[in-house]
Order: sequence, then structure tokens, then C-alpha cells
Amino acid sequence: MDRAPGLSVRLKLTLSYAGFLVLAGALLLAAVGVFLLRQGWLQTNEWGSVRESPGTAFVLGFAPTAAAVMVFLLVFGLLGGWILAGRMLAPLDRITEAARTTAAGSLSHRIRLPGRKDEFRELAAAFDMMLAQLEAHVTEQRRFAANASHELRTPLAISKALLDVARTDENRDVGELVDRLHVVNTRAIDLTEALLLLSRANQRSFTRNDVDLSLIAEEATETLLPLAEKHGVTLETRGDIARTSGSQTLLLQLVMNLVHNAIVHNLPERGTVRVETTVRPASVVLAVENTGEKLPPGMLSTLTEPFQRGTERVHTDHAGVGLGLAIVKSITQAHDGTLVLAPRAGGGIRVTVELPAASPHAGS
Repeated sequence: MDRAPGLSVRLKLTLSYAGFLVLAGALLLAAVGVFLLRQGWLQTNEWGSVRESPGTAFVLGFAPTAAAVMVFLLVFGLLGGWILAGRMLAPLDRITEAARTTAAGSLSHRIRLPGRKDEFRELAAAFDMMLAQLEAHVTEQRRFAANASHELRTPLAISKALLDVARTDENRDVGELVDRLHVVNTRAIDLTEALLLLSRANQRSFTRNDVDLSLIAEEATETLLPLAEKHGVTLETRGDIARTSGSQTLLLQLVMNLVHNAIVHNLPERGTVRVETTVRPASVVLAVENTGEKLPPGMLSTLTEPFQRGTERVHTDHAGVGLGLAIVKSITQAHDGTLVLAPRAGGGIRVTVELPAASPHAGS
């Protein structure tokens, strides 16, 4: 927004300091004059004119002295106010310079304002924190964009290679080619849909409604029961009615991803997946845990990052696109919740999603 040029803050503060000092001086001199008048230094006749008195010479000399004092206070106020305002606004100049540097495209600059805590230093600290978060977000988005481009390029490159081979090899089995193209195309579609879902969760572009996590958990386990039977995994669902506010579709996708991962990444046989919902005073909790092998140290912290897969996941027919837990994390954050991954002592992991409880009057 363009604005007409005006007085600087430093000049405004200087004029304010000087004006306040002159006003205080004037009031003080007026008080002295009244005091002298009441003490008889100024004696007036019946017409209000000043008569000669022992103190007349002193009083007549008071006015010029008062004027000189006022001039001195004005000059002193302007000069002192200008210096004090400059010192007070020096931190603001550093913050402004940092903002201009940021606007130019640099996110690595930090103010790091020295000195004891005050309003300017709190503002500088908040600005530095904002820059740090913005830099981390931009870095994450760039890494995500690079990974997404790589992941999307892979199925397209495979499709192109298959078509090139089919074009040059007339004896190529068309049925086999179609099957392979179908698999590759399905993977590309799944990846694209996952990216769109992740973007939707990050933007929080959804309508909030009253949702019962226990019903969502039952729907997810019923849907994935055939997959669990195929892998020889037993599904166990239990818990209380757990009402929260959010998107039915996104929360169902969250539970589906967790249960799907728990089924696929389980023991080779006789594995178990437990899904439980509980209610706390101000929140509701969904917990999904599975049996399985013990995970290497440090792997849990990377599983929620986009396109991060464990080594055992890459070689399975249900490897996915590497966005399952990243989507879970984004949906959880979009619903103002927390996501915790913890290893189980006997192997496998326990994933806990805690969301704010719905208002008691949300469903009425």
C-alpha cells in the first residue's frame, strides 16, 4: 500500500520529548510566579496594575529569566530528544534491515539483538523464530518437490521404456506389456492422489464436522480385513466412543494408512494389529500397534518424512509411494493433534494420534 511521506518516528519522538519538557518547564515557572504573587512579591492596586514594592525589581527581572529558561528547555529538549530517540530506535533499525534482507530472498539472516529483555528484543526474537521456521519450511518444500519430481518421473520413464521396446520388438507379448503398463500407471495415479491428499491436509482446506474415531476405526478395519487375512494378520479393534471435530474423509484416510502399514509391515505369519480408541479429559486418542521385527535405532524419526521407506519396504508388493505416514502426520497437524511413534519391546511399533475432543454441544 502506497502512503504519502510523513515525519519519521525519530522526529516525532523528538518533538514529543521537547514538547513535554517545555510544557513541564512552563508549568513549573507558572507555579513559581503564583507562589511569588501570593507571598507579596507582586503587589497590585485597585486597578490591577503593579505598584512599587521592595520586591518589584526582583519580579520584573523574573519574566526575562523565565523566557530564557524556556528557550533553553526547548533547545535542550530537541537536542536531547533527538539523541535519546535515536538510541531507543536503534534496535528497530536492525529489525527493519533484517526484514529488507528477508524480502530480498535471504532466509538465513538473523537479528540476534543483544542486551536485556525488552519489547524490541522480544520482537527481534519472534522475528528470528519466524525466519527459522520459514527457512525450515522452504527447505522442506524444496526437498519434497525434488523427491516428488523424482518419484513421478520414475513411472513415466518406465512407461516410455516399455513403449519404446514394444515399438522396436514386433514379437513382444502385448498382454504382458499391457499388464506392466497397468501396474506402472496405477503407481503413478496412486502417487498423484497421495500428493493431492497431502497438499489438501497441509492447506487445511476442509470442513470440520463432528466425527467419532471409534466408528472410523471399525470402518477401516472392516475395509482392510481381506488384506489382513491374506497376510495372516489378526485385527483387533476396541475402545470407547471418541468424538472429535474434523474431516471424516481425511481422518478415515489417516486410520486406513495406519492400519494398512501395520498389516503390511508385520510378522511373516501370525501377526497382530490392535486398534484402540480412548478418551481423555480434553482429547481423544487413537492407537494402532502391530507385531513385527525390531526397527533399527533412528528409523522411527524418519518414517513420517515424505518418500522415506525402510529397506524392507522397497521390495514388497505393497511398498506404496512412501507418503503413508507423511500423510498421517499432515492430517494430524491439520486437526491440531499430535503424532507419536514408539517401538514395542517385542518388535513392531505403536502409533498414537491424539486429537482435541469435540465440544459437548458440537453434535446437538
